[in-house]
Amino acid sequence: MNFTRWSARLPGTQRRTAARAVRRQRKAPATSPGAVPAARDERAEHGDPSAPADGGARRSIDALSAHDLLGHLPALVALVHGPEHRVAFVNDAYAAAFGARVPGAPAREALPELVELGLLPLMDQVLRSGRPRTVKSRRVSGASGRARPGYYTFTCTPIELSGPDPRRGVLVFAAEVTDQVEAAERLRASERRQREAAVTLQRSLLPQQLEQPDDLRVAATYRPGGTDAAVGGDWYDVITLGAGRTALVIGDVMGRGVRAAAVMGQLRTAVRAYARLDLPPHEVLQLLDGLAAEIDPNQIATCVYAVHDPNEGRLVYASAGHLPILVRDPDGTVHRADASTGPPLGTGGWLHTSASVPFGPGSAAVLYTDGLVERRDADIDQGIEALERAFAGATGGPQVVCDRLQRALGITAAHDDDVALLVLQHPVRTGHDAELFHNAALDLLGGVEAAPRARAFASGVLTSWRFPPDLHDLGVLATSELVANSLQHGTPPMRLRLRRTDRRLIIEVTDGDDHLPRRRRAEPVDENGRGISIVATIASAWGSRRTSGGGKAVWCEFVLPETVAGQAV
Repeated sequence: MNFTRWSARLPGTQRRTAARAVRRQRKAPATSPGAVPAARDERAEHGDPSAPADGGARRSIDALSAHDLLGHLPALVALVHGPEHRVAFVNDAYAAAFGARVPGAPAREALPELVELGLLPLMDQVLRSGRPRTVKSRRVSGASGRARPGYYTFTCTPIELSGPDPRRGVLVFAAEVTDQVEAAERLRASERRQREAAVTLQRSLLPQQLEQPDDLRVAATYRPGGTDAAVGGDWYDVITLGAGRTALVIGDVMGRGVRAAAVMGQLRTAVRAYARLDLPPHEVLQLLDGLAAEIDPNQIATCVYAVHDPNEGRLVYASAGHLPILVRDPDGTVHRADASTGPPLGTGGWLHTSASVPFGPGSAAVLYTDGLVERRDADIDQGIEALERAFAGATGGPQVVCDRLQRALGITAAHDDDVALLVLQHPVRTGHDAELFHNAALDLLGGVEAAPRARAFASGVLTSWRFPPDLHDLGVLATSELVANSLQHGTPPMRLRLRRTDRRLIIEVTDGDDHLPRRRRAEPVDENGRGISIVATIASAWGSRRTSGGGKAVWCEFVLPETVAGQAV
């Protein structure tokens, strides 16, 4: 096929050409009857002012063929026609990339590179619909010894070939976008590295390993949201307070970025410090409220702090603007613990209060951040209700429950908000496990006989629990010192409690006086002041706290040796 005999016209070319001819006729100067208008070139040569100034340029452009226009373009150009997309023309750039092509051959045979890229069905669609189509950033592996591999954007445009045998065809135009694709890939890799660093920073501010209390099973998960490098301010923690009590915390610093993560890290550190004081939940939040205002008064943060005491079988909590804890009773009923909720941290001027819910064996609870339940197209209460339904039917261990709740709420890698989730369970123990947990208590009525009676009680209990002689004697000594301290400095009512778990022995004495003891160095001439020092020396840990009734509790604990820890009574 001699391509110079053909010209390519895009759809609508004839209409536009006719319209231009009509406009030229309307603008032509009037002539006398019988006069013949001068040709455009003649008017220009004789200086006719009505002649277009660019007549020569237009004449030159009109004289150009499609071969002249497309042949030297740096982009890849191929012209095909007919239902088999037979080759009519390929330009120099196309030939340099894939080699010369034989005119008249069908594209499936002559243009295998287009077949490999999957463009033939697209060209069929363009030929049928008469509408152009574009595919972006297709990788092209250049022919051997020719152009290097790269990425191209292909545009297929319907055309009409005029000549002795008019027919329809497709103009395939490929612009190289290798530099843009590689730059975008470098940018994505950089963003990916920044995000990995941000997530590493976020996770480093969270507990590396959750503390596992004796009486609870806990699991937590954190899932960063979005794909950008900004970190969030979601956090959680589990803190062992001693005497079998456990603090559970979850919070959320609003916003994203390093600033939010920094505030989160400071608040989490402060919570652990305040928790060591063994304060009631509302007092911990009161201290956090003042600290948050000092850190950044413009940063909004929410937090819920809860304490579980196995002796009382309750979960005591306080909330600063956070979402309610969901508690599942042993019968499967799920309800919200939202009786005591104040404003977010840092607002000041608010007195937080504590509330409590029953949390005995068989109970479970979930603490979470808003990323789990909040959606742009729904009210947050609907998300909490969906979480309640999912939690009611979520069985298995705490980590399994975490995974099931995330799936039920539709949390995926594409989720655009951070999610922190903390699940705790108070298991019902039976059989051998039940034999590892025991409690014994004695009311101390005062008087000179209280101390020897407490020692005798402790000795009998520890013997029944089959403790070895050395641990038995240490337990009796600690009991004696704690009871003596309470008898001397405390007020009735007084109570001695001994508790054995699968990992430790806990001795606790409560009384009605709220003055907390402190360890001090006793001089040789002092008659008292050595009891707490003795307890601190022989026990694994000791502490004291004020009780809700206005008194105090002083406790110590001993870590059981492996030979005793798994031994049933």
